[in-house]
Amino acid sequence: MKKIIAFLILSSMSCDTGNLTLIADLPNALAEVSGMECQNDSSEVWMLNDSGNKAKLYRLDRRGTIKHEIKIDAKNHDWEDLTTDNEGNLYIGDFGNNLSKRKNLVILKVNKDDLERFDEVAVERISFKYPNQSKFPPKKKQMYFDSEAFLYFNDSLYIFTKSRVRGNFGRTDLYKVPAKRGQHIATYIDSFTTCEDLDCWITAADISDDGGKVVLLTPKSAWLFTEFKGDNFFSGRIEELPFNHRSQKESLCFKTNNMLYIADERANGSGGNLYEFNLN
Repeated sequence: MKKIIAFLILSSMSCDTGNLTLIADLPNALAEVSGMECQNDSSEVWMLNDSGNKAKLYRLDRRGTIKHEIKIDAKNHDWEDLTTDNEGNLYIGDFGNNLSKRKNLVILKVNKDDLERFDEVAVERISFKYPNQSKFPPKKKQMYFDSEAFLYFNDSLYIFTKSRVRGNFGRTDLYKVPAKRGQHIATYIDSFTTCEDLDCWITAADISDDGGKVVLLTPKSAWLFTEFKGDNFFSGRIEELPFNHRSQKESLCFKTNNMLYIADERANGSGGNLYEFNLN
């Protein structure tokens, strides 16, 4: 009877998810999920929570069950996204910066060989700052230094900022940082604007395994970038793919070259789910 009830609940919820396919209800430990990365050749995903939560990574299966968790030897100042390199090392983006006043922006590298450990895991620190910020915080009209999204590509990490400027919430600036230990000044590449309202800001990013597709996430849609030149992901074809469903979506990863996993935070009695979204 319990299984029947659970199936009916999931079925009713799926009717309200627009173009998203609901595949799992996430556990309470990930109520504020803010980053996700798919594992190659596996249906399992890594997830993390944002600020105010434990400094842990969680590995889940397709049903939303936590299979493994590791404690990270670093503080969760404001963890916002998760990505991986070609060798399977994970990178934690600790660069949430709501007020654009942080001077300790950092990306934490977790070695692939440590992902199955049960004790606390040490990390490499990739610190950076933006080349065009001189005041902490800047004026309200220059609050462009928050971020919730990044990806790994060709030995570098690419950060997409999140605008806090009223009337220009959809602007995102693209920066490049070397994927190696040290203190770096990020390289500015280009800017792009989705739209103006709060549902337009960028909350996650990922690149397909074949390197030909980049997707940026907003609460209401996925933005697909293809046919770009080099590492300027905004230089090619751009397409908005609406979800017909709005929630606090803050995580995505490519499951395949044409399929995304997307997760949203649990808020106001809704969300806290893992979805599939087909790009075709």
